[in-house]
Amino acid sequence: MERRLFFKQSFSLVSAAYFAPQVVLGAGASIGKKEEIKLRFAVASDGHYGQQNTDFEVFFKNIVQWLNQEKKKNSLDFVVFNGDLIHDKPDFLPLAKGAFDKLKLPYYTTQGNHDMVSREIWQKTWGYPVNHDFVVGDYAFLLATTSNEKGEYLCADVSWLNERLDFYASKKYVFVFLHITQKKWTTNGIDCPDVINALESHPNVAAVFHGHDHDEDDLKKISKESPRNYFFDGHFGGNWGTPYKGYRIVEIYTDGTVYTYQHNPQPIPLINSYKWKG
Repeated sequence: MERRLFFKQSFSLVSAAYFAPQVVLGAGASIGKKEEIKLRFAVASDGHYGQQNTDFEVFFKNIVQWLNQEKKKNSLDFVVFNGDLIHDKPDFLPLAKGAFDKLKLPYYTTQGNHDMVSREIWQKTWGYPVNHDFVVGDYAFLLATTSNEKGEYLCADVSWLNERLDFYASKKYVFVFLHITQKKWTTNGIDCPDVINALESHPNVAAVFHGHDHDEDDLKKISKESPRNYFFDGHFGGNWGTPYKGYRIVEIYTDGTVYTYQHNPQPIPLINSYKWKG
């Protein structure tokens, strides 16, 4: 079932009278015409390459196949793998990269607590540091580490985050990717008030994406009044979490509408969906 949220220019929640009715959508369904989509990307997390007693090679093969199909059938500009790409051992990192390199579209990564490699190895492997950003047209994307070589749960570097958010203040939307939830509203989240303040105080932050909590695949908000949207995408690997393995799709339309849905490739295609407008 689809649940749609509409937001005003300030991203504040509008009256319930503006809520769209629930409807059933099929796999890969969009809310508008394809020619009206300015950007379409995917978010997936928690592959845990190398985890014992899991079919991790199959999980990686599946996610690559699914995303390549998205690219072919519906168009897909890039994907962000939001942490826990491997399971603890640094030797798994080049193997995970080898699997991802079979994608027929660009991809980006964030470091999770099971990606237990040094900053130097991370940069050598991916070609960018653990805190990095990129721009596509009028949209900026911030990807920050929430862990380290020891696998500790960490708050994101708030100085870097604020500096980048200020730098991209003129962008239409900013999307932020942080593996570990920066608020203790999940079993495995942590409280990082400075990070939350940074995200909540920049009005063009359109959405924040988290992995880590394999059993979370929906929307959370700091409060009903908060304009920020914090999304989860379940997991595409590992040995616990939601009963399916999947990913999240995000679409940005020419009129400023942002639409996202959680996708289960087999057998139920649409888990939840939302849209809002800046």
